[in-house]
Amino acid sequence: MTKTYEGGAPLAEVVRSGFVEGAHRGSVVVLDAAGVPVASAGDVTSPVFPRSASKPMQAIGMLRAGLALTDPADLAMVSASHAGEDFHLARVGALLQRAGLDASALHCPPDLPVGVAAREAVLRAGGGPTRVQMNCSGKHSGMLLTCAAAGWPLEGYWRPEHPLQQRLRAAIEEFTGEQAAAVGVDGCGAPVLAVSLTGLAGAFLRLVDAEPGTVPRTVADAMRAHPEIVGGTQADDTRLMRGVPDLLAKVGAEGVIAVALPGVGAVALKIDDGADRARMPVLVSALRRLGVDAPVLTEYAEVPLFGGGVPVGAVRPLW
Repeated sequence: MTKTYEGGAPLAEVVRSGFVEGAHRGSVVVLDAAGVPVASAGDVTSPVFPRSASKPMQAIGMLRAGLALTDPADLAMVSASHAGEDFHLARVGALLQRAGLDASALHCPPDLPVGVAAREAVLRAGGGPTRVQMNCSGKHSGMLLTCAAAGWPLEGYWRPEHPLQQRLRAAIEEFTGEQAAAVGVDGCGAPVLAVSLTGLAGAFLRLVDAEPGTVPRTVADAMRAHPEIVGGTQADDTRLMRGVPDLLAKVGAEGVIAVALPGVGAVALKIDDGADRARMPVLVSALRRLGVDAPVLTEYAEVPLFGGGVPVGAVRPLW
């Protein structure tokens, strides 16, 4: 029987006008440079869905299966949860064109951009949801190119039993050091595998610690070299990688984020109610336990709350 995630501990509080009006619970684990847990809260050993934080490992699986990308920016796109900005859409289109495909081959559903500015621009122009705008279209394009390179059928490339998904599962299990406890359907329609937060943090640490030129290090280097592709101009993981040299970061839906810094350690966390506003303050408190600091972390240490258009409080870490 699969072990069930037990839920987390209070990690952040919502303070308005000096009054605590709410709290966010979750789980977080901090690993040192050797991969040893040095701090944690909540349930960090039971399986959760990392959602898009699994993408770096999926990219590794694609490269090992035959995906050939000469431009590191393309590899960053395959690992991305992009904001739907023009440069994202152009790169996804170019990837599909390389395989002689168009957006109709993508299994990810039509959507508006997740980036606020990009979404508003589409709506102002009278546009609507498209598959390329969906934030996982880069990953799906990479999956299609991998199938073409390996000689696998494009039809059903998203199904768990497809040889592509079997290769991606093997990569996730290898780098987390865990057998997937469950297989779900992610928001983009591709499989998502349940692993622990400890396993997720360890996977990110293995990527940044890998030898230069190896497949895992190639993925980590591509993401860190092109953070604006991984997220977007204003995305949290993009800003983190810009602001903390050598940091690898990737967010996931439902309040998940994982980061790793070579020679320092790694963090993985999940906010139980999926609230993005609590994710970054908790991450900052975790990174500071590893001695990491930078101006961008100060910016994220608390998330302001507004009343009447002026700051009146904040979401701040309890842990």
